[in-house]
Amino acid sequence: MLQLGEKVVIVADRFEQQLPIGEYGYIIAYDRNADNAFDYVIRVPKANRNFFVPASDIECEDLLIQQEAERVEREALIDYALATRNEELFRRLMSNNEELEAEQEEDAEPMTAEDFIRKVNLRAWI
Repeated sequence: MLQLGEKVVIVADRFEQQLPIGEYGYIIAYDRNADNAFDYVIRVPKANRNFFVPASDIECEDLLIQQEAERVEREALIDYALATRNEELFRRLMSNNEELEAEQEEDAEPMTAEDFIRKVNLRAWI
């Protein structure tokens, strides 16, 4: 749960409220109503408005900066591996990327009952 006053970035607009995606905002309140789909009330100074948003529409600024730094570091390592013709480093970096993409694809797609049983049987057989 994010803290009051924390600086956040709007990353999505799940309920199509015309949120200013990519803009900064500050958490000014929690929405504790259990019947409501919104988790936070944020203040966006640039729009001069308050918005009710679910937790999935906002992300902590520090986390986004950390993810961007990791992405830039990874790209720099790939460029270095290509420039120095370091095949081992390049393969290691690319295999980590393929594993991450496979995990994300598995999480993103809902699994049918038949696929789930097939997957369980395959792992039990191995």
